[in-house]
Amino acid sequence: MKTRFILLSLLFSGFIFSSCNPDANDKKIAETDVILKDYGGEPMVLNIDSYTLSNTNFRTTLWTGGNLQVTLMSIPVGGDVGLEQHTYLEQFLRIEEGNAKVLMGNNKDSLDFIRTVEKDFAVFVPAGKWHNIINIGDKPLKLYSIYSPVEHPYGTIQKTQEEARETEHFD
Repeated sequence: MKTRFILLSLLFSGFIFSSCNPDANDKKIAETDVILKDYGGEPMVLNIDSYTLSNTNFRTTLWTGGNLQVTLMSIPVGGDVGLEQHTYLEQFLRIEEGNAKVLMGNNKDSLDFIRTVEKDFAVFVPAGKWHNIINIGDKPLKLYSIYSPVEHPYGTIQKTQEEARETEHFD
């Protein structure tokens, strides 16, 4: 558990540093340089903002390791991530563009934790909490999510929420 916390702390601080420090990158990654795919458990440095904003799929796995996974999401206007509960994993989400309503609770019928979020907000989902994120803005909601442990199969690309529902369990 301590190892997972240290790993998450290092990864999270690396994402923040590369996103917030303009000197962290030797060159800005142009949108044409972004290649959306799962880079697996190999060492990787990239501009997470560029990748997140370039993603137009409902879900794209960007990096899948043995204990941690990063996915990119684009939620259409009025759409949502989907009500779900992860019994044994924790999740970190960061909003890169758009406005959303975050709902969480101990019971799927009683989501009593409600917050409005926008660009640069972070959402922390404890294991066992029911949760959903609804796009309440006027453009696609762009976010990335960090799961620990891994949630989706390596290389997952789901263009729409309907495609995700066909391959995964949603309530």
